Amino acid sequence: MTQRHGLVGVENEPEFVEFYLASYRKVVSQVTAVTGDLAEAEDIAQEAFLAAAARWASVSTFDVPEAWVRRVAINRAISGIRRAARRGRALVRLAASSADAAEGADGGLQRMALVQALQRVPIAYRVVLALHYYADMSVADVAAELGLPEATVKTRLARGRVRLATVMRETAAEDVEARMRAAR
Repeated sequence: MTQRHGLVGVENEPEFVEFYLASYRKVVSQVTAVTGDLAEAEDIAQEAFLAAAARWASVSTFDVPEAWVRRVAINRAISGIRRAARRGRALVRLAASSADAAEGADGGLQRMALVQALQRVPIAYRVVLALHYYADMSVADVAAELGLPEATVKTRLARGRVRLATVMRETAAEDVEARMRAAR
Protein backbone atom coordinates (compact mmCIF):
# COMPACT_ATOMS: atom_id res chain seq x y z
CA MET A 1 0.00 0.00 0.00
CA THR A 2 1.13 3.54 -0.47
CA GLN A 3 2.63 5.45 2.43
CA ARG A 4 0.89 8.59 1.16
CA HIS A 5 -2.23 7.81 3.16
CA GLY A 6 -0.55 5.82 5.90
CA LEU A 7 -2.33 2.47 5.45
CA VAL A 8 0.14 -0.34 5.69
CA GLY A 9 -0.20 -4.07 6.12
CA VAL A 10 -2.60 -4.68 3.26
CA GLU A 11 -0.07 -4.45 0.43
CA ASN A 12 -0.83 -8.03 -0.58
CA GLU A 13 -4.57 -7.43 -0.88
CA PRO A 14 -4.96 -5.84 -4.34
CA GLU A 15 -8.75 -5.83 -4.04
CA PHE A 16 -8.52 -3.80 -0.82
CA VAL A 17 -5.95 -1.44 -2.29
CA GLU A 18 -8.22 -0.80 -5.30
CA PHE A 19 -11.21 -0.28 -3.00
CA TYR A 20 -9.22 2.09 -0.78
CA LEU A 21 -7.93 4.18 -3.67
CA ALA A 22 -11.41 4.43 -5.20
CA SER A 23 -13.18 5.29 -1.94
CA TYR A 24 -10.79 7.22 0.29
CA ARG A 25 -11.37 10.77 -1.00
CA LYS A 26 -15.16 10.32 -1.04
CA VAL A 27 -15.21 9.14 2.55
CA VAL A 28 -12.90 11.96 3.65
CA SER A 29 -15.12 14.52 1.92
CA GLN A 30 -18.25 13.13 3.55
CA VAL A 31 -16.66 13.04 7.01
CA THR A 32 -15.30 16.57 6.53
CA ALA A 33 -18.89 17.73 6.05
CA VAL A 34 -19.72 16.24 9.45
CA THR A 35 -16.62 17.34 11.38
CA GLY A 36 -15.77 20.57 9.60
CA ASP A 37 -12.08 19.68 9.83
CA LEU A 38 -10.20 18.08 6.94
CA ALA A 39 -7.30 16.79 9.04
CA GLU A 40 -9.66 15.22 11.56
CA ALA A 41 -11.72 13.72 8.74
CA GLU A 42 -8.59 12.20 7.20
CA ASP A 43 -7.63 10.66 10.56
CA ILE A 44 -11.12 9.26 11.05
CA ALA A 45 -11.22 7.87 7.51
CA GLN A 46 -7.83 6.22 8.07
CA GLU A 47 -9.14 4.54 11.21
CA ALA A 48 -12.26 3.35 9.40
CA PHE A 49 -10.23 1.95 6.49
CA LEU A 50 -7.89 0.23 8.94
CA ALA A 51 -10.92 -1.38 10.58
CA ALA A 52 -12.09 -2.49 7.13
CA ALA A 53 -8.64 -3.88 6.31
CA ALA A 54 -8.65 -5.90 9.52
CA ARG A 55 -12.03 -7.36 8.55
CA TRP A 56 -11.56 -7.35 4.79
CA ALA A 57 -12.55 -11.01 4.37
CA SER A 58 -15.99 -10.09 5.72
CA VAL A 59 -16.32 -6.46 4.57
CA SER A 60 -15.41 -7.36 0.99
CA THR A 61 -18.52 -9.55 0.77
CA PHE A 62 -20.88 -6.64 1.48
CA ASP A 63 -22.85 -5.19 -1.43
CA VAL A 64 -21.29 -1.77 -0.78
CA PRO A 65 -18.15 -2.00 1.36
CA GLU A 66 -17.81 1.77 1.17
CA ALA A 67 -21.08 2.13 3.08
CA TRP A 68 -19.61 0.07 5.92
CA VAL A 69 -16.47 2.24 6.02
CA ARG A 70 -18.53 5.43 5.83
CA ARG A 71 -20.77 4.24 8.69
CA VAL A 72 -17.75 3.42 10.86
CA ALA A 73 -16.19 6.79 10.03
CA ILE A 74 -19.37 8.75 10.74
CA ASN A 75 -19.88 6.89 14.02
CA ARG A 76 -16.33 7.83 15.02
CA ALA A 77 -16.90 11.43 13.94
CA ILE A 78 -20.09 11.66 15.99
CA SER A 79 -18.31 10.14 18.99
CA GLY A 80 -15.52 12.68 18.60
CA ILE A 81 -17.96 15.57 18.36
CA ARG A 82 -19.81 14.37 21.45
CA ARG A 83 -16.54 13.88 23.30
CA ALA A 84 -15.47 17.40 22.35
CA ALA A 85 -18.83 18.80 23.46
CA ARG A 86 -18.50 17.07 26.84
CA ARG A 87 -14.99 18.47 27.23
CA GLY A 88 -16.27 21.92 26.31
CA ARG A 89 -19.06 21.76 28.86
CA ALA A 90 -16.59 20.59 31.50
CA LEU A 91 -14.30 23.51 30.71
CA VAL A 92 -17.18 25.94 30.99
CA ARG A 93 -18.20 24.43 34.32
CA LEU A 94 -14.65 24.83 35.53
CA ALA A 95 -14.55 28.38 34.16
CA ALA A 96 -11.55 27.50 32.05
CA SER A 97 -10.95 29.27 28.79
CA SER A 98 -10.55 27.23 25.68
CA ALA A 99 -7.56 27.89 23.46
CA ASP A 100 -8.92 25.79 20.66
CA ALA A 101 -9.96 27.79 17.61
CA ALA A 102 -12.38 26.39 15.12
CA GLU A 103 -10.60 25.28 11.98
CA GLY A 104 -12.19 25.51 8.57
CA ALA A 105 -11.80 22.84 5.95
CA ASP A 106 -9.44 23.40 3.02
CA GLY A 107 -11.05 24.42 -0.21
CA GLY A 108 -12.86 27.34 -1.77
CA LEU A 109 -14.49 30.11 0.20
CA GLN A 110 -18.00 28.87 -0.49
CA ARG A 111 -17.17 25.33 0.62
CA MET A 112 -15.46 26.69 3.72
CA ALA A 113 -18.47 28.85 4.52
CA LEU A 114 -20.82 25.90 4.04
CA VAL A 115 -18.72 23.57 6.21
CA GLN A 116 -18.48 26.25 8.91
CA ALA A 117 -22.23 26.80 8.75
CA LEU A 118 -22.81 23.05 9.01
CA GLN A 119 -20.94 23.10 12.32
CA ARG A 120 -23.69 25.31 13.73
CA VAL A 121 -26.37 22.78 12.74
CA PRO A 122 -27.28 20.06 15.28
CA ILE A 123 -25.36 16.82 14.69
CA ALA A 124 -28.47 14.76 13.88
CA TYR A 125 -29.31 17.13 11.02
CA ARG A 126 -25.67 17.53 9.99
CA VAL A 127 -25.18 13.78 9.51
CA VAL A 128 -28.22 13.32 7.27
CA LEU A 129 -27.34 16.46 5.28
CA ALA A 130 -23.78 15.20 4.76
CA LEU A 131 -24.87 11.73 3.71
CA HIS A 132 -27.64 12.97 1.43
CA TYR A 133 -25.76 15.79 -0.25
CA TYR A 134 -22.05 14.96 0.09
CA ALA A 135 -22.38 11.19 -0.26
CA ASP A 136 -25.21 11.61 -2.77
CA MET A 137 -27.28 9.00 -0.97
CA SER A 138 -31.03 8.65 -1.35
CA VAL A 139 -33.33 9.11 1.62
CA ALA A 140 -33.83 5.33 1.71
CA ASP A 141 -30.07 4.73 1.70
CA VAL A 142 -29.47 7.27 4.48
CA ALA A 143 -32.25 5.66 6.52
CA ALA A 144 -30.79 2.20 6.03
CA GLU A 145 -27.27 3.34 6.85
CA LEU A 146 -28.30 5.15 10.04
CA GLY A 147 -30.96 2.62 11.07
CA LEU A 148 -33.70 5.26 11.02
CA PRO A 149 -37.19 5.35 9.50
CA GLU A 150 -37.31 7.18 6.16
CA ALA A 151 -39.78 9.67 7.65
CA THR A 152 -37.21 10.61 10.30
CA VAL A 153 -34.55 11.15 7.65
CA LYS A 154 -36.94 13.32 5.62
CA THR A 155 -37.80 15.35 8.72
CA ARG A 156 -34.15 15.81 9.64
CA LEU A 157 -33.30 16.83 6.07
CA ALA A 158 -36.09 19.40 6.02
CA ARG A 159 -35.24 20.80 9.44
CA GLY A 160 -31.53 20.67 8.67
CA ARG A 161 -31.98 22.66 5.46
CA VAL A 162 -34.04 25.28 7.31
CA ARG A 163 -31.45 25.50 10.09
CA LEU A 164 -28.59 25.66 7.58
CA ALA A 165 -30.32 28.42 5.60
CA THR A 166 -30.87 30.39 8.79
CA VAL A 167 -27.22 30.01 9.78
CA MET A 168 -26.07 31.04 6.31
CA ARG A 169 -28.29 34.16 6.40
CA GLU A 170 -27.02 35.06 9.87
CA THR A 171 -23.43 34.56 8.77
CA ALA A 172 -23.96 36.73 5.68
CA ALA A 173 -25.55 39.48 7.81
CA GLU A 174 -22.66 39.30 10.28
CA ASP A 175 -20.18 39.60 7.39
CA VAL A 176 -21.95 42.67 5.99
CA GLU A 177 -22.01 44.31 9.43
CA ALA A 178 -18.31 43.58 9.93
CA ARG A 179 -17.45 45.10 6.53
CA MET A 180 -19.51 48.19 7.30
CA ARG A 181 -17.73 48.64 10.66
CA ALA A 182 -14.36 48.19 8.98
CA ALA A 183 -15.25 50.76 6.31
CA ARG A 184 -15.96 53.48 8.89
